[in-house]
Amino acid sequence: MKWKALLLSLFLTLGTGGLAGFLTSGSMQKYEEMYHPPLSPPGWVFPVVWSILYVLMAVAAYLVYTAVPNEEQKKEEREPADKRSVLKLYLVQLAVNAVWPVLFFNLNLYLAAAVWILLLWYLVFLTAENFYKIRHIAGKLLVPYFIWVTFAVYLNLSIAVYTYF
Repeated sequence: MKWKALLLSLFLTLGTGGLAGFLTSGSMQKYEEMYHPPLSPPGWVFPVVWSILYVLMAVAAYLVYTAVPNEEQKKEEREPADKRSVLKLYLVQLAVNAVWPVLFFNLNLYLAAAVWILLLWYLVFLTAENFYKIRHIAGKLLVPYFIWVTFAVYLNLSIAVYTYF
């Protein structure tokens, strides 16, 4: 196990999530007071779920970073995929993830946040797909994240429609 790489992955991922949480720290009260579409969870669920998801994301990124070529790839003298590009994609989706709560909670831009979270949804899908190509388990570790973002799309769109239309 490459401890430095794992710790770096955890630091980057949890740090980004922590920064987003810090920037929106007053949002739980606001969330409790706003319109809630059907199936909306109580506010305390979000930090619990996101903490779990950020750990899964960090482990997935670590697994991709430490992936080695399989026998077929070794014969062809190539990497399992362009890990550098895939990890850059991971960092981009992580940054997009961190901006969404600022748009939604701090700036109250529900429609812009809805468009932004659709972008995040697409980037999470691409990241999971590319992680899977490098290490199957890494892609599978992002499935709960993809499901949660899909649910967040529903919540965000519902709130935007209720607010603007």
